[in-house]
Amino acid sequence: MHIIVCVKQVPDAKDVRLDPRTNTLSREGVESIMNPYDRHALEEAVAIKEQLGGKVTVLTMGPPQAESMLREAIACGADEGVLISDRAFAGADTWATSYTLAKAIQTLAPASLILCGKQAIDGDTAQVGPGLACRLELPYATCVQKTRSVSTDSIEVERMMDDGYDVLRLPLPALLTVVKDINEPRVASLKGKMKAKKATCTVLSAADIEADPHNIGLAGSPTQVVRVFSPEARGDRKVFTGTVEEQVAQLVDSLRPYL
Repeated sequence: MHIIVCVKQVPDAKDVRLDPRTNTLSREGVESIMNPYDRHALEEAVAIKEQLGGKVTVLTMGPPQAESMLREAIACGADEGVLISDRAFAGADTWATSYTLAKAIQTLAPASLILCGKQAIDGDTAQVGPGLACRLELPYATCVQKTRSVSTDSIEVERMMDDGYDVLRLPLPALLTVVKDINEPRVASLKGKMKAKKATCTVLSAADIEADPHNIGLAGSPTQVVRVFSPEARGDRKVFTGTVEEQVAQLVDSLRPYL
């Protein structure tokens, strides 16, 4: 079984800040990490490989420094890393990103299963996984919280819902996006770290994946972020006291001028 895990290098959430001059995310001096949801996708892929055998390929689109994240994934049990890197990919939105990932996957050995994190913590759109499945014309399930069973031709999972969960059985090949409840990611072993140090990651350019220049990067992105800003803190707040009924009455009186 060949499992492909799509991962993304993101700024550490605790260090994210806005540049007051440009009103965009400032990445200077901010540590980059593997997207937390993607760690769980990687762990699930390695666990399935340990059960059924096969190979785990970790795939990312990013700058050259993203190779360090691929080596981290190899240290945690992946077999190989593939970096899609080209200046032409800069500025890609989720539409262009899913196109680029799909073109790269089509150049690799056929996959039985593709795993992604539910969403990236820097964009929080949760669009790339489903978009990638549609590009590849694969059945997919989002927000998977548990793998019930898996074989070489199908997988049964629990999909998290607001009021419980759904049980779905998908034929393979398929794509899943996972949530953090699905597992506890392992820590890299010394043997894994030594393997990662010696590993050679494959680097693919836009030409290597035969990408249409009109569908990648900023040129292929129908949506663009014009401005990012933090809402200004407001000091006009009220504290209601008394019984629940009294507090409700006070709240209604406060809202009445705005109705």
